[in-house]
Amino acid sequence: MSTEYRSLLMRANRLMGANLVDANLVKIDDLEKANERLLELVASGQPRQNTVLGILCYEMKVVREEDVLQHVVDNEGVGLVDLRDYDVPEDIRRQTDVSSCWATWSVPFDREEDFHFIATAYYLSPAVRAHWEKLLGGSVLWFGVTLDAIADYLEKLELGRAVPGGTRTPFARPAGGTTAPFPAKTTGSGPPFAKPAGAATVPPFPVPGAAPATAPVVPPPARN
Repeated sequence: MSTEYRSLLMRANRLMGANLVDANLVKIDDLEKANERLLELVASGQPRQNTVLGILCYEMKVVREEDVLQHVVDNEGVGLVDLRDYDVPEDIRRQTDVSSCWATWSVPFDREEDFHFIATAYYLSPAVRAHWEKLLGGSVLWFGVTLDAIADYLEKLELGRAVPGGTRTPFARPAGGTTAPFPAKTTGSGPPFAKPAGAATVPPFPVPGAAPATAPVVPPPARN
């Protein structure tokens, strides 16, 4: 792990945690425990688990990820996007800095003129927003997304790059949906915690009979 990557990772998680406390979504004592756990996971070299938000949601279970997303929608005016159903342009995928994506739990997924579209599970971290605004230049349109969707997208992106002559096939939506960001631990090995069975997710699109969302999912921009 490079020093630059580790520094970005720790800044992103530190400010994410601080703002979760400021928003009264988690308690300071729980955040301190989660930060200690994060240091252990960073040392393990598993990028899919290097997230204080994931620890709080799926290991400690002191906050729900959908509540964090709802807070961002209600208070920051950020919409939601479902990366699994989004046709990310080839040039965006090719230019994506995967290390930055893992460190910030964010991915660029489209561009329209000078506007960059970024899906993030870490909107509440100012370090994340500042990093991408500096890296990309120009204006950024932010969209909320789950840790699960980010991890699934990045793993498929890495798989596609690893296969000689790789095609768009790794981006096909897998049967039965995606895997949780924190799969269940198996005997003797594997990740340390799991997404709780039956956990709800924030619906990326309106659900029949449900109250209208305060911030709609924005459709892909029209292409000429």
